[in-house]
Amino acid sequence: MRQVWITRAGRPEVLQVKEAPDPTPQPGELRIRVEASGVNFADVLARLGIYPDLPGLPAVVGYEVGGRVDAVGAGVDPTWIGRDVFAATRFGGYSDLLCVPENQVFLRPSDMSAQEGAALPVNYLTAWQLVVVMGGLKSGETMLVHSAGGGVGIAATQIAKHLGARVIGVASQWKHAELAHYGADHLIDPRRDDLEKCVRDITRGRGVELILDPIAGSSFKRSFRMLGATGRLGMFGVSSFVNAKERDLFNVVKSLLATPLFQFMPMTLINANKGVFGVNLGRMWGETDRLRLWAEELRSLWEKGAIRPRVDKTFSFDDAALAHHYLQDRKNIGKVLLTP
Repeated sequence: MRQVWITRAGRPEVLQVKEAPDPTPQPGELRIRVEASGVNFADVLARLGIYPDLPGLPAVVGYEVGGRVDAVGAGVDPTWIGRDVFAATRFGGYSDLLCVPENQVFLRPSDMSAQEGAALPVNYLTAWQLVVVMGGLKSGETMLVHSAGGGVGIAATQIAKHLGARVIGVASQWKHAELAHYGADHLIDPRRDDLEKCVRDITRGRGVELILDPIAGSSFKRSFRMLGATGRLGMFGVSSFVNAKERDLFNVVKSLLATPLFQFMPMTLINANKGVFGVNLGRMWGETDRLRLWAEELRSLWEKGAIRPRVDKTFSFDDAALAHHYLQDRKNIGKVLLTP
């Protein structure tokens, strides 16, 4: 089989394709012939050596794949063989052949491509946890999502619109027309517009009920200010830790120091009637029953036509470095994939 390895911490060029023996599924596992692998910002953090759950380098990362089952291990129903699936993987997804526990594999609907399947698990499960499970968004409420053009941003927008909420998307101006197509009611370019003033104008000074923020640092402080009474801030990333293609620990420390610890103290939250929570899907892998329940909810939304991943661009394994450049340069609207 072929795999994309992070050979050491560094620029995207440290990614290399290597050959390895084909894996044999162990008891309780299915083997998937991978047609597409999702690329996530967590993979960028892993490549830079600053992702907390990263196994020791060198390593093969990747949290999601779409493909077809070609073998099963002992104790697994052999009728899985030949079925089209998508799967959530805890590393190893940058492979063209992959063994996955049965409870992390999901049948693809007949109208879902392997590419769409690979674009679903991380972004849509994260968005479901943010918007529905922990964010408690209701019809008539307003949600603001930073990095609205990313995979989670589009997923969250689609879920919020299905719930009957209003969506404020924060993204570069050139992405606005596409994001309006995916349901954003208002769009703000933070480099051109006064974000907080725009939010005050849109909400008539009330603030928003839910904000999704993957940036960290001072962005968390600004997001907290834009919440109205009973508002919730969902934090799901630390993109401000990354300001270059190589590891910059000084910038990481700078972003950490800019995190608004005082605003998140218990008495501050109590007096403000606001809530703060964090989401890291990578730490939910042990909650298999819960994740499967969420996946079934998402499958239902797929069948209703309420959600559809936007696959922005695919890169071959040999061009994995270009995929990381593309994602890190924020050129994408939606999902970036690798294809064997």
